[in-house]
Amino acid sequence: MQTEDLLKQIEFIKEIDKLKYIQRRTKLFNSDRNENDAEHSWHLAMMAIILSNHSNMEIDVLKVVKMVLIHDIVEIDAGDTFLYDTTKNHTNTDEELLAAKRIFGLLPDAQRDEMIAVWEEFEAGETAEARFAKTMDRLEPLLQNTSNNGGTWKEFDVDYQKVYDKKSVMKYGSESIWSYAENLINESVEKGILKKE
Repeated sequence: MQTEDLLKQIEFIKEIDKLKYIQRRTKLFNSDRNENDAEHSWHLAMMAIILSNHSNMEIDVLKVVKMVLIHDIVEIDAGDTFLYDTTKNHTNTDEELLAAKRIFGLLPDAQRDEMIAVWEEFEAGETAEARFAKTMDRLEPLLQNTSNNGGTWKEFDVDYQKVYDKKSVMKYGSESIWSYAENLINESVEKGILKKE
């Protein structure tokens, strides 16, 4: 006899398979294929484990891994919002909260509550773990765009100041990673793959 909790957990596992079909604007390293949300989340989880020693503060790495693995699950319902979108704000929206409640609501109550709390903590960006998770979330597409000769920066006519402003929040999670990223942004201008007004 299957337990009710197991059946709920299996439903959730089946539902999140849809994340593999959510296409992001960024492309894989040195590639013209768009990344999907599941690939993005996996990559951030690995980055969090490997780069955790660069966090400004001591962090619970498992919590960061949870954050980056679940942070985009809401996009199953809400869709991907491009970081440089000028028509839709890239912040926690009512639409995303509804998605979080529906999707995590498939789980048993205790797991539902934990997942929503972790997702909300990431969105708020106030704890050391959330700041570091957001640093990972901003670093990966930066690395992708520099590997793709400007990638989405060129494709969507994104200039230096927009990139700098969106990426500078990385410093709150890791000063050393932000220093690396800042140099990469400046080098991108020098190489002509990121325009400076």
